[in-house]
Amino acid sequence: MEHYLQPGTSHRNRRLCALATKAVLAGGIFNVFGDYIFVFIFDMGIMGAGLATAIGAGISFAVMLTHFFSSRNTLRICRPLAFFTKLKSIIVTGFSTFFIDAAMGILTVFFNRQIMKYLGTNALSVYSIIVNISTFVQCCAYSVGQAAQPVISINFGAGKFRRIRETLKYSLITAAFFSVLWFFLTMAFPNGFVRIFMDPTEEVLKIAPSIIRSYCISFLLLPLNIFSTYYFQSLMKPAASFLISVARGLVISGIAIYLLPALLGADALWFAMPLTELIVAAAVIILMVKYTGNLKKGKF
Repeated sequence: MEHYLQPGTSHRNRRLCALATKAVLAGGIFNVFGDYIFVFIFDMGIMGAGLATAIGAGISFAVMLTHFFSSRNTLRICRPLAFFTKLKSIIVTGFSTFFIDAAMGILTVFFNRQIMKYLGTNALSVYSIIVNISTFVQCCAYSVGQAAQPVISINFGAGKFRRIRETLKYSLITAAFFSVLWFFLTMAFPNGFVRIFMDPTEEVLKIAPSIIRSYCISFLLLPLNIFSTYYFQSLMKPAASFLISVARGLVISGIAIYLLPALLGADALWFAMPLTELIVAAAVIILMVKYTGNLKKGKF
């Protein structure tokens, strides 16, 4: 792959990557120890856990903020032109990735209501484990999208379409790796995850494998679908990115969550997300082939 950076910038960018790593580690380490201190030593309960998370995020922010006061900073504050036009463009372009996170809360509410209606508290406890696992899988997908997005964006602006296709190839390979990894882990060790997150009863251990294995089929396509929102954003296709995020996070998933158990029985609820990811992936592949093909033709 060709170098994407101008001569002389490589060392500086490596230093800035190190700063970002230090910031994330500083906040994360404080969060870990802060949870223990605030929850167990100061006996602050859930408020202490939330406080540790908030302070950890503040520490990460403060560490990264030091860049703007260093001699390496090349950004300067200036008066914006066409402020509201640019603000609208930023909001429209960024909404889809925002909605991915917001959708997690929406879907959790939908699932909680349906689980309590059809399956009961033991199934709800298993679903809480699935939510935590799914968060890890989504974070892996975020890492692929956030790493590829600046490379694709800058080369899109420069008209270097071959580099975009090459970056896309490596991104899809990485997303596929995470898909297979998490699918294998959840299929092979469902009760292992249960024991990590809780002290299970025998009844929970009995029902957990089938629930986790049914739901986690969705992990085969989840990284692809999330990465696609970053890819479409990078190609200045916010409408496609919006369509994917809303269809996946609200429309198709919401319909499946409510219709499947009503039509096919309670256990069909766990196939709502695999079905959603499958339908969305079909649209993603069609749009990805279309827009990537347009790059070759110079149509964008």
